[in-house]
Amino acid sequence: MKHETAPVQRGVLITGGAGGLGSALALRLTDEGYRVAINFRGGGAAAERLTRKLGASALALRADVGDPGEMYAAAEALRAGWGRLEALINCAGIARDALLVKLEPEEWDEVIRVNLTGAFNAIRSFAPLMTGPGGGHIINVSSYSGLKGKRGQAAYSASKAALIGLTLGAAAELGGRNIRVNAVLPGYMPTRMGAAAPGAMREAEKDSLLGRLSGAEEAASFIAGLLRMECITGQVYPVESRAF
Repeated sequence: MKHETAPVQRGVLITGGAGGLGSALALRLTDEGYRVAINFRGGGAAAERLTRKLGASALALRADVGDPGEMYAAAEALRAGWGRLEALINCAGIARDALLVKLEPEEWDEVIRVNLTGAFNAIRSFAPLMTGPGGGHIINVSSYSGLKGKRGQAAYSASKAALIGLTLGAAAELGGRNIRVNAVLPGYMPTRMGAAAPGAMREAEKDSLLGRLSGAEEAASFIAGLLRMECITGQVYPVESRAF
C-alpha cells in the first residue's frame, strides 16, 4: 500500500508581525498554507497570542530589526527549526511625525533605523535561507508617502522612498538566485499606527477616490496573491484608492 507524504509547508517570516497589517498577513498566509514566523521587538504578549491563534507550526521570534546581530541570530534560529524560508515580508515600521525643522536628529535616526536599515538587515540575514530550488519572495511594505512626500513626515517619507530603492537594487542582485523582490504600498489603514494620527487619517479618507480608508485584510490579500507569482520582480505596487 502506497502512503502519501504530507506536503511540506512553505515558511514566511513577517517583521513587525504583531502589528495591524502584520497580524492580518499572518492570518491570511496561514490560511494559504504557510507556516508563519512572527518577528517582533516589543509587544511580546501580542505576538504570543497571535502565534497560538495561528497554530502549532507558527513561531514568535524576538529580534530588533535595526540590530544586525539580533537579526542574524533570528535567521540562524529559523534555519535550525525550519531549514529553509520561502518568503520574507518586511512590515516593521514606525513614524515620528513632526515638521522637518522641529524633528529631533534622534527621531530621524530611529525612523531610518527601523524602516530602512531594518529591511536591509532582514534581507541580508534571511535571503540565504531562500537559496536553492524554488528561490523565494521578499516583499517590502513601503508607502504612498515615499512617492509623494507628506508635510510633517520627512523622516517617514524618506525611509519609505529609500525602501523602494532598496527593493529595486535587491531585485537586481538576487534575481540570479530566483529570489523575487517587490514593494507594496498599502493605503492609509486604521491600524494602531494609523489611528494614532487621526488628522492624517481624515485627510487620507478625503483624498480617496472611493471616499474610504484601505483595509489591512485587502492589503494582505494582495500580498498573498503576489507571493504566488513566479516571474514578477523589481516592481512597486500601490494598493490604494488615491490618484498617483
